[in-house]
Amino acid sequence: MAIEAWLMDESNEDPRLPHRRNPNKSVSLDQLAEFGVLYWKLNPTIYENDEELAKIREDRGYNYMDLLDLCPEKVENYEQKLKNFYTEHIHQDEEIRYCLEGSGYFDVRDKDDRWIRILIKAGDLIILPAGIYHRFTLDPSNYVKLMRLFKGEPVWTAYNRPQEDNPARKEYIKGLTEKFGVPLATH
Repeated sequence: MAIEAWLMDESNEDPRLPHRRNPNKSVSLDQLAEFGVLYWKLNPTIYENDEELAKIREDRGYNYMDLLDLCPEKVENYEQKLKNFYTEHIHQDEEIRYCLEGSGYFDVRDKDDRWIRILIKAGDLIILPAGIYHRFTLDPSNYVKLMRLFKGEPVWTAYNRPQEDNPARKEYIKGLTEKFGVPLATH
């Protein structure tokens, strides 16, 4: 089954809840791709010897990898870490995450500045382009094991919104504008 994504409601309830609109408004993989979000479904039980994962890593130049268990029992200052991850931000580089166990949510902004919520579960590999506004949180299970991939040495720097003058943000907006031939409002 492909990844599941939807437009979020405007509720201020616990961010770990699904926040679906009523009625639900699904977002397709093709729509996510319009914003530069890429997706693969892999077999997480064979990640150490997965030829498809190896090919993705080679093709895209991901030569660094680490694993992160994100749960209250394994992360010091867990609630503060989650709060930091949930603060809207961009990165100078792609954000590549492969869910090996558990589940969580990546939220990205669409061209109208609405949040799209993306549920990731075991086997989902997602790539967010540099410069896209996004955030991350867990769901009520409070557990996810992620593989983090990078090109070269990992850079963990998050640049909190607003970042309209950030070179990565400008390049992202330029790419969207060129792709669709319509200027997008910066958001």
